[in-house]
Amino acid sequence: MAITRRQKEVLDFLSAFTQRKGYSPSYEEIATGLGLNSLATVHKHVTNLHNKGLLQRSHNRSRSIDVLAQKSRRTPDRLPLMGRIAAGKPVEAIETAETISLSEIVGSREVFALEVRGDSMCDEHIVNGDYVLVERTATAREGEIVVALVDGADATLKRFYKEGAMVRLQPSNAAMAPIFAPADRVTIQGKVLGMLRKYA
Repeated sequence: MAITRRQKEVLDFLSAFTQRKGYSPSYEEIATGLGLNSLATVHKHVTNLHNKGLLQRSHNRSRSIDVLAQKSRRTPDRLPLMGRIAAGKPVEAIETAETISLSEIVGSREVFALEVRGDSMCDEHIVNGDYVLVERTATAREGEIVVALVDGADATLKRFYKEGAMVRLQPSNAAMAPIFAPADRVTIQGKVLGMLRKYA
């Protein structure tokens, strides 16, 4: 879950103070440590962090603000935006260092996002400019929408079908022909979990 810069400062201060002293700080110590003039502001930040599942408080004892262990925190809502993916003729797969924010729909799976280029999946309502959320996996079932790498360099978004020693990468656009390739030349990079669309 996303937190503000100030909330991160509060969280970092709490962690460092507790590790150094062996007990949690009071609201006054948090205010002094962060240069805040208002205890109400400290209370607001602590309450927000508690509501986000990052802190635990006991109201019946002093110095009761505990930072929860990392494994107890919720999964961040940012995924790596790995690059652009063709929904037409395959293009060279190039990774980027961007990220994209999304809601909690991926669970604990390893997921990345790709921006779609082209209209070969338009009958699935996946069009140019959409973002697909892809679960990283090397296998797929018949008919699943996959990110496939052809000859180790050209990535494309298609439905996956195994036909003997061949693989058919089927567009969802009646005006486009499928891509056929020997199975040993096709690598599954992941399968599509969902799609995001950004409107002006």
